[in-house]
Amino acid sequence: MNNFSNTQETLRKRVFVVGATGYIGKFVVRELVARGYDVVSFARERSGVGMTTRAEETRTQLKGSEVRFGDVISMDSLMKNGIRGEHFDVVVSCLTSRNGGVKDSWNIDYQATRNALDAGKAAGATHFVLLSAICVQKPLLEFQRAKLKFEHELKESGLTWSIVRPTAFFKSIAGQVEAVKKGKPFVVFGNGELTSCKPISEADLARFIADCLENPAMQNKILPIGGPGKAISHREQGEMLFELLGRPPKFKNMPIQMFDVIIPVLSMLAKIFPKLEDKAEFARIGKYYCSESMLVLNPETGKYDADMTPSYGSDTLRDFYRRALKEGLAGQELGEHSMF
Repeated sequence: MNNFSNTQETLRKRVFVVGATGYIGKFVVRELVARGYDVVSFARERSGVGMTTRAEETRTQLKGSEVRFGDVISMDSLMKNGIRGEHFDVVVSCLTSRNGGVKDSWNIDYQATRNALDAGKAAGATHFVLLSAICVQKPLLEFQRAKLKFEHELKESGLTWSIVRPTAFFKSIAGQVEAVKKGKPFVVFGNGELTSCKPISEADLARFIADCLENPAMQNKILPIGGPGKAISHREQGEMLFELLGRPPKFKNMPIQMFDVIIPVLSMLAKIFPKLEDKAEFARIGKYYCSESMLVLNPETGKYDADMTPSYGSDTLRDFYRRALKEGLAGQELGEHSMF
């Protein structure tokens, strides 16, 4: 049990959550409700992967909070359908672009999140908690630049702020579980040791985000965070899967140089055919995640540092893989983020 929760102050606080139907957002809402906060969740009437989740299912997923529907991209909708002229103490944003495309990144990672900040200030909120990403340390992609622009404006807003930068989620490294289970090889780039991360579960990350509301030491801070245990490479993730299946490891090695061919071609074509702009960006995203670790970047050495990456929680990747192999990946759908 968290040392800061279940106080009378907690019970009085009203929290407005945007991005509530996202992969992490649902768990954040449930955690805040469990801690006794008065939570209002703001969501689209159709949400989830492929926009297939309807309003009644959303209310069920976010049970215990008051669910209000609207469009966070529209300031008018956010104020009329979400805030409704009421007072809120804290805004929690779990907004993230659906696919990392150029326009979607600026619409969601920047503008919609900025709308939530402005709406929160109008509602009297004094604290804004932002779910960001650890990869913004080395911004080479549009969604990273959009997130950083908002981070800067949040820090200048006059509100108390907490910026949470998690390493990889379990979901983001679950894409090959079913394929490996069916006998296919585990795909790695290079030798599989190019990148590492400290994956964190959705439940542990939700608890960490909720802690930000209650622990003054987590306020006005940028908070990189990973899950428990040592950093794990892409190859080690595959080895763990095969070990749990009781099979010898079988890998398929892909050359990372393939992106150096694909990216320039798509970038050139995008100048002629603007609809290909996002395809080029997706290729850049693919290369980034195959070549950059999701760990704290040591400013002195310029290298990723597992020891500098804080750990939190108790849910391990091994336990997640064990459950996924046994029960499947319901609720972990990658949708537009899928790479493999």
